[in-house]
Amino acid sequence: MANPFVYVQLHTQQPEAAKKFYGDLFDWNFDDLSTAFGTYTEVLVGEGIGGGIMKGGANAPTHWLPFVDVNDVAQSTDRARALGATVIVEPSLVPGKGTFSVIIDPTGATLALWQKAL
Repeated sequence: MANPFVYVQLHTQQPEAAKKFYGDLFDWNFDDLSTAFGTYTEVLVGEGIGGGIMKGGANAPTHWLPFVDVNDVAQSTDRARALGATVIVEPSLVPGKGTFSVIIDPTGATLALWQKAL
């Protein structure tokens, strides 16, 4: 399949409670990383699509954000905008990992675009 889902990220005000819940429910393992923005938790699922857990913005509802693989984040973000999407995060670098942007499609759904670092 072209442009598969490659990652999913949970934004929540209660990351520790989320880790306990999903760890108990699915036997997921976690790796906490220190970042400039605070703790980021990698979800280590073994097989399948990995993910992360992070503290969300103060006014943002708790939500899962799926990431879709693209060849060129800047180009895909511009194309999404031209097709009617609202860009809420312009292409942004995750050092050593890749580049992402976040869009809201014309129906109101939020989606991240992801380009893995070469």
